[in-house]
Amino acid sequence: MYRLSVSDSFSAAHKLCGYEGACRNLHGHNWKVKVCLASQELDGIGMALDFGVIKELLTKILDELDHAYLNDLPAFKDQNPTSENLARYIFERFEKEFADTKIKTESVEIQESERSSVVYSHA
Repeated sequence: MYRLSVSDSFSAAHKLCGYEGACRNLHGHNWKVKVCLASQELDGIGMALDFGVIKELLTKILDELDHAYLNDLPAFKDQNPTSENLARYIFERFEKEFADTKIKTESVEIQESERSSVVYSHA
């Protein structure tokens, strides 16, 4: 199994509705995102997938989130934009993009601070 990882970051604001702590107030994070894809196969030149393809998709997704008020985005209309939900959202976007290929989305890790992160996967 080949595992390919790409990382990037974005900055955005949110608040957690229904939460009793300080995060119920508007605040922001500089999120770090790591996407891990997997493949059993290599192409004719020995690559599972060009890193540029992964980076391009991750950039496209993060550009939609960057410097946004996440609560206002359609993806989070009915759910809080928690790190957990952000990880699942990005995972599902990758999963959809590679649905009919040999590439499988393995995990997405979201780090909202230097000491806190969440990993979403189907495992």
